[in-house]
Amino acid sequence: MGKLFLLTGSGGYLGNTIIRQLLMQKQRVRGLLLPSQKPVIPENEFVSYVHGDITDRESLLPFFANPQGDELVVIHTAGIISIDNKMSDFLYRVNVLGTKNMIDLSRECDVSRFLYTSSVHVFPSLSSSDVISETHAIHENLVHGGYSKTKAMATRYLFDCIKEGFPGIVVYPSGILGPYDPSSNFLVQMVHDYAQGNLPFGIKGGYDFVDVRDVANGCLLALSKGKIGEDYILSNRHFDLTELLAIIHSFTGKKEIPILPVWVAKIGLPIMSLWAKSKKKRPLYTLFSLATLTSGEVFSHQKATYELGYKTRDMKDTIRDTLA
Repeated sequence: MGKLFLLTGSGGYLGNTIIRQLLMQKQRVRGLLLPSQKPVIPENEFVSYVHGDITDRESLLPFFANPQGDELVVIHTAGIISIDNKMSDFLYRVNVLGTKNMIDLSRECDVSRFLYTSSVHVFPSLSSSDVISETHAIHENLVHGGYSKTKAMATRYLFDCIKEGFPGIVVYPSGILGPYDPSSNFLVQMVHDYAQGNLPFGIKGGYDFVDVRDVANGCLLALSKGKIGEDYILSNRHFDLTELLAIIHSFTGKKEIPILPVWVAKIGLPIMSLWAKSKKKRPLYTLFSLATLTSGEVFSHQKATYELGYKTRDMKDTIRDTLA
């Protein structure tokens, strides 16, 4: 009998980065892949995979199979990230019902710990002078955007289960950026588009951006050093987009692009959407993403730093490795 990590979203951005860190620790991990998905990291003596869908409870049974009686530790990273304003049925099924399936099966299989990667988007926006911490309320009615609402609903369900004795822990990453992205998340897409000369302009605003490797490390620290029932913000600091683009420019030498005020961007949203469609790309700017970039939100990772030993790296290192 040993320890076995069960990781959902193993073919995703954060998931495959967590696998890399578990491999460095020589820990055994079983990753969950969608039926048509291929692994980013090949199987080896420490890593194995099963195919399933978190929205299909029966398909998850092989993922939880435990014939050797191992200590099971679940890391639930699977989910849909969306910058759309509305909550679609698909988004709800994956982020809410899928998380409920994972929690309910984990309860039945008597897992020792369950880590859920929520999001800082579950916290309601405050005035620019206030710092958001884990003490702030979480409720879907307090936030905007389909993604924020679904993550808030799933997080509240987990906390309700924790009150009943479930060994859950929650982490809230901010905007993830860095290497090892197999599907080009929105921030990585922005870096790539600028580096290729395909980003026509930026927006006057910014957000808290954090290296995916620091978040992966924070997840494992929360499991090893965090307390059951606790939650931890895994952020870095607020970066203006102009600062981020300047770092990319310093590595690529690409020409600088105009920075538009948000009111101009809002007027031009239909045009930007058509332009993205013509390029067969997802639009980077939507009402939700513009609201996020201009929210001025500041997050504190003080709790994770003091209780877990969580650390963040220089954004120049993150951009350099993302480009590489």
